[in-house]
Amino acid sequence: MDFLKRLFGGGGSQSSSDPDGLYFYVRPKGCEEVVRVRINRMNDISLADDGETFWVHKSVRGIKCRQTAELDIYFDRNRKLANSEIKDGDLVDARAYEEWMAGQDQAAQS
Repeated sequence: MDFLKRLFGGGGSQSSSDPDGLYFYVRPKGCEEVVRVRINRMNDISLADDGETFWVHKSVRGIKCRQTAELDIYFDRNRKLANSEIKDGDLVDARAYEEWMAGQDQAAQS
């Protein structure tokens, strides 16, 4: 089971084995599901129109809930997180994601 968690990214937020990964946890509006979104700082982000900063846009949709949230993340010129905005959803913490996943495990065992 640990192999599958490592393979599909199960577990907590950013880890030392994933230095380029930046994780966000999104609950689309009207859903209980929490979706983990991974941003690769070296590949996913694009140069912004100002030619100095960076950004990434993600459309976030879960498996159980088909509502879509729009996530925009902004970085400074050193690719450090500067700001994030979300439409049609909420940013939540890793704990909310872990609790939702635990609830899914319990439901599957019932």
